[in-house]
Amino acid sequence: MASRTISPYRTRSSAARPLDLLFTLLLAAAACLTPAHAQIVEVGDGGPGPFKAEHLTAELTTLSPQAQAMPGGTLQAGLVLTLEEHWHVYWTNPGDSGEPPRITWTLPRGITASPLLFTPPEPLPLGPLKDFGYEDQAVFPFTIKVDPSAAPGKVHLDAKVSWLVCESVCVPGKAHLGLDINIVKGPVQEPALLGALGNAVKALPRPLPSGWSVTATGGSKDIFLTLHSGTSSSDIGIYPFDQDVIDIDAPDQRNATADGWQLWLPRPKDSTALPRDFHVLIEFSDKEAYDVTVPVTPGEPPAVAASSSAPGAAEAPSSDIGLWGALGLALLGGIILNLMPCVFPVLFLKGLALVNSSGEERSRQRMHGLVYTLGILASFWTIVAVLLILRAGGRQLGWGFQLQSPGFVAVLAALIFFLALSLTGQFEIGLSLTSAGGELAEKQGLAGSFFTGVLATVVATPCMAPLMGAAVGFALAQPPVVTFLVFTMLGLGLALPYLALTMQPQWTRVLPRPGAWMDVLKQATSIPLFATAIWLTWVYGQLYSPNGVDRIVPLLSGFLLLAIGGWFLGRWPGQTKGLLIAAPIIVLAILLPLRKPTVEKLQWQPWTPASFAAARTSGKPIFVDYTAAWCLSCQVNERAVLDSTDIEALLGNNNFILLRADWTQYDANITQSLQTLGRSGVPTYVIYPPGDKSNPDVLPELLTKDLVTKQIDKDLKLSTKN
Repeated sequence: MASRTISPYRTRSSAARPLDLLFTLLLAAAACLTPAHAQIVEVGDGGPGPFKAEHLTAELTTLSPQAQAMPGGTLQAGLVLTLEEHWHVYWTNPGDSGEPPRITWTLPRGITASPLLFTPPEPLPLGPLKDFGYEDQAVFPFTIKVDPSAAPGKVHLDAKVSWLVCESVCVPGKAHLGLDINIVKGPVQEPALLGALGNAVKALPRPLPSGWSVTATGGSKDIFLTLHSGTSSSDIGIYPFDQDVIDIDAPDQRNATADGWQLWLPRPKDSTALPRDFHVLIEFSDKEAYDVTVPVTPGEPPAVAASSSAPGAAEAPSSDIGLWGALGLALLGGIILNLMPCVFPVLFLKGLALVNSSGEERSRQRMHGLVYTLGILASFWTIVAVLLILRAGGRQLGWGFQLQSPGFVAVLAALIFFLALSLTGQFEIGLSLTSAGGELAEKQGLAGSFFTGVLATVVATPCMAPLMGAAVGFALAQPPVVTFLVFTMLGLGLALPYLALTMQPQWTRVLPRPGAWMDVLKQATSIPLFATAIWLTWVYGQLYSPNGVDRIVPLLSGFLLLAIGGWFLGRWPGQTKGLLIAAPIIVLAILLPLRKPTVEKLQWQPWTPASFAAARTSGKPIFVDYTAAWCLSCQVNERAVLDSTDIEALLGNNNFILLRADWTQYDANITQSLQTLGRSGVPTYVIYPPGDKSNPDVLPELLTKDLVTKQIDKDLKLSTKN
């Protein structure tokens, strides 16, 4: 069997994967250059094989070389599919698309055959989607059972086998196979588990060992799985037997415990009722696999500890640290949070303000420190209150939940970008945010310190400092009073460095004296802020996947407007004229990425010979999408290209008739239509220019927006000339 990655979840981090669409296109590009042209035919003459089909070889085999079985006994056999390089077939749950192999028997009296059995699969990702299946070689064991009344002699077992083999294009296949077995009176020697079939039999999932246990709790967002196995040394893979129970494309969260694992498996976003049972394959890194069916108990799972997003996390489980441990970790984590690239520039600005205000009264400096701390604590308390209210309403949220809101991410990215512009020296924020100008009146200066504390908290939300994970995980699993205590300690840790300097002014003597170095260092601190703005721009795009690239453009345009507004502020610093010009530009910059475009989806008509004939005589251009639910490449092309705003607008503006030939269930008319185009599988995309006598253009299996746009423009121009 091919070497493989165990888990479809273990290879993914808890953050969204970057550039899913680009990854999809690059992954499939080379493979898609090979179209399938052969006619679909049934291979085999009723013998065991091997028989060569399109992209694989199929055969039936037995463990016993003599294929012998006694009356009342059994014979272990299997279906073996040997695949061409890069092609794959599917597991019993194919994932986002696909169909598992099937076998239909015609058996003599007294002989029965079990269903095909499936060994643990490997994940087959294609961009943002995922299937489960097998590459190189797939072996599906089954058991032949002989009735005690069966007469000795040779008997023939006839089998009709069907499968779906895919690379970037999917091709259904079928074979007529068979086995001749010998029913003998005498004892039959137990065959050794050798060869591909023997390895597959040994790899079949088994019942959970004695002493192990699994429980499942189903909440509004996750199914929480707890495994007690007596050890946490092995990594595990999770494969659901049933579709639409968990979201296989979303990353799971997991926590290694002293005697097993805790897993938060995300449910599909559109799921409603909980399943009664959760049927799952649990596979360990030592190749042991277990078939588990566990009842699902309704109830909200415990909160996800932030440190549990990756297997083998170094931090201790949050439930073991206790209240005092959580408070201590929160305080230390808050202090370290000041060094994070989001927060450090804000702390640095406060340090500059402290250097510049060394001539102020000590009481005045202490007041600035206390107000700054109050701004941080008030912000933390507000976030925790909102978080607890949402969790009480059934939402499963954790630290940084604000980043799940595109609007919040857009405003935060704009704020950080604007602050970075100020640090470069384009203009001075001074009066509005950071108090760095040093010319504040008393009341305004205290207000500046308070809102700088608010700013420090806001820009800290994307960060998770060391030691914070366990403390936050503990806090979110406790009563509200404890949650507020832990987050208060976290806020105090964030405020502590500046607060300590204001409480002990003599410590400021260690700070360098004001000078030109301050401007240079201030400009240098803009670099991590610009980097943070870039990262938040990517997060913003991921929240709108698969059309994230299009949605990033308004945010980047907002950045440009912020730069223009900042120039006006720097052109007339501290003057009403500059503020009046810059203010509407800045407001427009914030509103641009918040505006949600209205997209009207085009309607695809079912392809039939009649609807196609009518479309051909209409004189309008036609776009035909030959697709199937089990075709992963089809789903990627539709999400990334055909359903995109650009292509929908292009098709709609040019009055295309859109026909979708759905080959999910076998349709002889669609098969024949594909063959006339020289194709035998899906995806296939065809453009018929205007005019019923125009020749069709068959597009490659891999679509890009640019490719489709150029082909449509070419066909429409040619039809206009004709």
